[in-house]
Amino acid sequence: MTFMTAARSPLTPAGNPRPGLRERKKIKTREAIRAATYALIKEQGYDATTIDQIAERAEVSPSTVFRYFPTKEDIVLTDEYDLLMVEELRSRPAEESWMDSLRHVMHKALDASMAEDPEVVRIRTHLGVQVPAVRSRMFESMSETGRMLRAALAERAGLDPDGLEVRVYAMSLIGGLMEVSMYWAENDFEGDLGALMDRALDVLEQGLPRTENH
Repeated sequence: MTFMTAARSPLTPAGNPRPGLRERKKIKTREAIRAATYALIKEQGYDATTIDQIAERAEVSPSTVFRYFPTKEDIVLTDEYDLLMVEELRSRPAEESWMDSLRHVMHKALDASMAEDPEVVRIRTHLGVQVPAVRSRMFESMSETGRMLRAALAERAGLDPDGLEVRVYAMSLIGGLMEVSMYWAENDFEGDLGALMDRALDVLEQGLPRTENH
């Protein structure tokens, strides 16, 4: 998700096996590349940060950086949360309402993200507002996240993941959460991000609030 940062698998559902040595090494390398990228961006800005600098700071080769992340924008935006969130949604009780399940998973992801490094969350969200290339890639990545969410939603509701209703609902959720990130950054990170997320989910669940005049 757009307001998330890299995770050390905080959302892995209970019972999932621990990753093997090879996968742990890959995760460590991804984390090193991300950490180097954010440190450099903090020091000198996004545009001045190059792949060569990132590779040197992370102590890997430029080709290794590109093997894990096709573009610099992907380093900023790619995280471990999307698949883990879908798995967590699938593990929620069948009798729980869809919206209650979403709230549970979103808050769990947000809490883990902010606990690990809230400054990185603010940096990446700020980049989504200020850097056109990051914002453009963010919109592209929404499609893949939406497809994973559609699959989980359709499985739970017994619907076709390619059906119009499922597609509209899933992308409304993804788009709404992205707007939460943008709103938060545009307003100098004022307010509690979890509360803003709840407001967005309220809109999806209940529709737009009506003024007293109506």
